[in-house]
Amino acid sequence: MKFIVWPGGVYIAVTILVISSGIQTVWAQSSTGQSASDNSAILPAINISTDSIKPTDGYVTKESFSATRTDTPLRDVPQSVTVITQDMIRDQSIQSITEAIRYVPGIVPSQGEGHRDAVIIRGNSTTGDFFIDGLRDDVQYYRDLYNIDRVEVLKGSNGMIFGRGGAGGVINRVTKEADWHPVRAATAEFGSYNHKRFTADIGQPINEIAAARLNGVFEHSDSFRDNVDLKRWGINPTVTLLPTDKTKIVLSGEYFYDRRVVDRGIPSFGTMANVVNSGRPANIDRSTFFGNPDDSNSHLDAWSLNSLIEHTFDNNIKLRNRTRYADYDKFYQNVYAGSQATAEDAAGTVKLSAYNNATRRENLFTQTDLLFKLNTWGVGHEFMTGVEYGRQVTDNFRNTGYFNNTSTSLTVSFLNPTVFTPAAFRQSATDADNHGIVEAVGVYAQDQITIIPQVKAVLGIRYDNFDTTVRNNRNGDKVHSNDGLISPRVGLIFKPIEPLSIYGNYSLAYVPRAGDQLSSLSLTNEALRPEKFMNLELGAKWDIRPDLALTAALYQLERSNVITADPNDLSRTILVDGQRTRGAEVGLMGRITPHWSVMGGYGYTDAEITKDITGADKGATVAQVPKHTVAVWNRYDFTSYLGLGLGVIHRGSIYAAVDNTVLLPSYTRLDAAVFVQPHKNVRIQANVENLANIEYATSAHNNNNIMPGAPRIFRLTAMVNF
Repeated sequence: MKFIVWPGGVYIAVTILVISSGIQTVWAQSSTGQSASDNSAILPAINISTDSIKPTDGYVTKESFSATRTDTPLRDVPQSVTVITQDMIRDQSIQSITEAIRYVPGIVPSQGEGHRDAVIIRGNSTTGDFFIDGLRDDVQYYRDLYNIDRVEVLKGSNGMIFGRGGAGGVINRVTKEADWHPVRAATAEFGSYNHKRFTADIGQPINEIAAARLNGVFEHSDSFRDNVDLKRWGINPTVTLLPTDKTKIVLSGEYFYDRRVVDRGIPSFGTMANVVNSGRPANIDRSTFFGNPDDSNSHLDAWSLNSLIEHTFDNNIKLRNRTRYADYDKFYQNVYAGSQATAEDAAGTVKLSAYNNATRRENLFTQTDLLFKLNTWGVGHEFMTGVEYGRQVTDNFRNTGYFNNTSTSLTVSFLNPTVFTPAAFRQSATDADNHGIVEAVGVYAQDQITIIPQVKAVLGIRYDNFDTTVRNNRNGDKVHSNDGLISPRVGLIFKPIEPLSIYGNYSLAYVPRAGDQLSSLSLTNEALRPEKFMNLELGAKWDIRPDLALTAALYQLERSNVITADPNDLSRTILVDGQRTRGAEVGLMGRITPHWSVMGGYGYTDAEITKDITGADKGATVAQVPKHTVAVWNRYDFTSYLGLGLGVIHRGSIYAAVDNTVLLPSYTRLDAAVFVQPHKNVRIQANVENLANIEYATSAHNNNNIMPGAPRIFRLTAMVNF
């Protein structure tokens, strides 16, 4: 669901269909002497992120730090990487992770039970593979982008760089930093369903040594869904220090507050056990809330302190440390549809279920890298080696909801499923009351080798010791697990010409048995090996021009060591090779002409279960993975003060769960925008989502928690520099 957006900058865009009719004229003008870098007719941008060295150019990213932990040209990184730049964030009015990934091939959003970010990358669902400035940020909540410069999506197995997890890919947010370019920006956004959002970005050099920056956001909005609203705000001060010309220190802190109604959507109808395609989303008004909105809420308070210390020695050896301490206090409670609808009329009923969950987590992560270069017999080496330490302390407590203080379900009318009957919450026999401590130590080394100018290699290996202790507070039982994880990466790059790279890549990643959220550790499975993810990828990256990049990739991702019941003895569990994803991705980002910018691509994903597992037979399609996705966003600059934009998103049909009984149909959605700049320091942006007002299902958590897509929604944003 999307009904709130990040306030953006004012740019001009138009659909490919409109521009293609005049493309020959534009190219003819270019061929007669118009420079591709002549942007005099492009709507000028108001700088929000004002770093002295920009790694991006419009929609194109020049370098990727997080993929290799070195300043490497993106076309020389042997894996698929998509970067949502600051220009993209502003043009598309992106405010959330779900909105950020909608034009990225190979990744789709999941519902997240209405209280957290959840994505599916190359067929692998995750709520834990989120990072900020390269450090883990794995608590379950909705992340805001008010203080973010760009979002990096790294696909494939990323264990060598990021440690545990990173099975299908990771999402890394890069924060805005204080620098020596003053910035004064404020935005106000209003829209459908009482949407109100305000942001501020203030940056100022203090002297030659110090600079400061402050980002803030406040939002209070309703939803197209009945009885659903949210209120959140955040503040993020940063200070950058340059005590010497070879030393850089960045210090920052953030407090983020989020209160919202937890909304798990609508149920399915018509599902028959073991019958493929027998079910579908229930036919009811998309605003209908199933459950008790007064008893469905989420509270998050998140505090963090961050530091970067970087020093370059006289011999050009660089030492860098990043440290993050974060304290998360998260509670959510929901009353939701726990069954399918028996009928879609007055005779139909739905059973409601309820529970709540409280999580308190403290994260401490610190990583120290040493970087240096050397040449041996004409072969160039760029080394990166380091160590990472992480400690996570988690308390998790869950209660089950009882209606009328006796029953764990409440039957309601399908046509009147919104109820306000209070539920009593208390622990059942299976509810969690755990205290967990995780300590992880990783040691890694990487060598980027230039064998000859046309041939490069990336060789890396990482060892992680992942130690988990979970205490069951209900009976005092303790479970201890210790995993030693070795994650290699081998990449080879061939450059027939400088702007073109053809690459192959092999990598491994692991998810320990405690899982990516560390919520529990089964007593019967403590000795089982971690899940293993092997990625093979072949691709090409071509910088057609400095401001236009074309990428393509073929890949196969194998998931093994999946726990399932032993078919010969259901009291035992075994490990099987459980899932395989094969796919292809094509992406295009940048300026097709000086006035026309584009981002988007096509993704083909074939994700299937390869062995019989609990809930699915061999050959079943992995849940919530469409075979085909196409998404293209365009902007076109008519003049320096007026323009239009159009985005097209197509998602193929998906199954809500791995049993493949409930099918969410395919859809095609149009979004539009109008941009006006009446003054060099003032921009006004109007956005329309779901222009054709189609009805569709956007995501799911299971067969009975399906999120309807939003109807046509209008938003108006004003941005001022002062």
